[in-house]
Amino acid sequence: MRRKLAAGNWKMNGSAAALDELAAIASGPEVNCDVLICPPATLLSRAAETVQGKPVAVGGQDCHPEVSGAHTGDISAAMLADAGASHVILGHSERRQDHDEHDDEIRAKARAAFDADLIAVVCVGESLAEREASNTLDIIGGQLSGSVPDNATGHNLVIAYEPIWAIGTGKVPTTDQIGEVHDFIRTRLERRFGAGIGRSVRILYGGSVKASNAAEIFAVSNVDGALVGGASLKASDFLPIVAALDASSD
Repeated sequence: MRRKLAAGNWKMNGSAAALDELAAIASGPEVNCDVLICPPATLLSRAAETVQGKPVAVGGQDCHPEVSGAHTGDISAAMLADAGASHVILGHSERRQDHDEHDDEIRAKARAAFDADLIAVVCVGESLAEREASNTLDIIGGQLSGSVPDNATGHNLVIAYEPIWAIGTGKVPTTDQIGEVHDFIRTRLERRFGAGIGRSVRILYGGSVKASNAAEIFAVSNVDGALVGGASLKASDFLPIVAALDASSD
């Protein structure tokens, strides 16, 4: 049985005062699912201290594929782990678009994450133009093949499906559209890694997830949780999503 995961991506948001929200999230009701918050790198070590002893994990939002070196401004997977991270988000569409990241680079970063004993949350997703051209599954299939290393397992990999056109726009695919992609991802993982590993990898949905639509999304086939953006910044917004995921775990 895959343990469900509610993950929050704070993106480039949050100063020290935001740790109060993290503390509130970590002090929420006991749930039968995993909870992860990925704050900006400047808060990571303090975030790890804030959740120490609590059932909440913290993660990074990106890492460099090398362990160390002359890479000004970059952070290695080993550094994230040293700061208290257990996960790292890789291949988010904002990184793919804003930093021109490609599948091979994301794959190298995922390998680095595995080597540092981090869980890689690898993001895949199509643009609106690709969706309207009926190319969604081809795009997702290519990203999975190119971005996920061969030594992936259910212990070191999470896949997050985030349709680019739904991130922060308030637009959400229909449950049928979400189910089609998640079922496709599951089939591809089973075909590549075998049924055991393929069925053990958690697949999250991301893209304008909020308390009002969370339960409906979590009822969809092969949705094992959510990667939440803006709604993860406030405990009052995020905890109801966690509660909805917990309810779907019964």
